[in-house]
Amino acid sequence: MNGETTMYANILIPTDGSELAGKAVEHGVAFAKEIGAKVIVLTVVAPFRIFTANAEMVEDTPALYEARMREHTGKILAAAAQVAKAAGVACETIHVEHEHPYQGIIDAAASKGCDLIVMASHGRRGVAALVLGSETVKVLTHSRIPVLVHRQ
Repeated sequence: MNGETTMYANILIPTDGSELAGKAVEHGVAFAKEIGAKVIVLTVVAPFRIFTANAEMVEDTPALYEARMREHTGKILAAAAQVAKAAGVACETIHVEHEHPYQGIIDAAASKGCDLIVMASHGRRGVAALVLGSETVKVLTHSRIPVLVHRQ
């Protein structure tokens, strides 16, 4: 970058392993490569609850749930790290548990010194957007860190 400083040095990219989130990972990594930034890829999982409507938790013990989530998020993070490695972009991966994923994303961005968050959005409008209350909308609403939204 010819000795220039970049506006964004640490980019947080949250992912849930979905196809849409994967596109945001690819976009965020490509952007990081272009500007000489590093990426931090994050997964956020809800903590285990004994009383829940989540079928995955109803069938598990806390230990089984934790092991299953660790395996699942490990695969997601490994795939994202591979995208960064293939692009030659420095990448750190982190996994956090948080009751509210949007807050876990914001907290992780702050604690890791990130200056940009790159997230996916389905781009729903109107009532669908309000009813669904996507994590991206919540991050946009509550984050003091700039958010780049990759829309599909």
